[in-house]
Amino acid sequence: MKNKRRNHSAQFKAKVALAAAKGDKTIAELASQFEVHTNQVAQWKKQLLGSIPDIFSRSRQKEKQKHDDLTEYLYQQIGQLKVELDWLKKKSGLNT
Repeated sequence: MKNKRRNHSAQFKAKVALAAAKGDKTIAELASQFEVHTNQVAQWKKQLLGSIPDIFSRSRQKEKQKHDDLTEYLYQQIGQLKVELDWLKKKSGLNT
């Protein structure tokens, strides 16, 4: 009979990877505890450690994008108000 593949949730993978990254127990002990293969634990640990820098850089990129979007919107508003002010000055005859 063919064995079915087990699908683990992201939370479970994160839990196992964090336990492996802590280093309190060996990978073999963790594999036995969580009932997964040792290679799987090592792979999840490697993925976790490889993605840590991206986590922090993405948040900064999102903040910078929000800031840039706000700046662009404000410059657009300034331009629109300047055009309206010039138009009002021209129509009222107050050329300065």
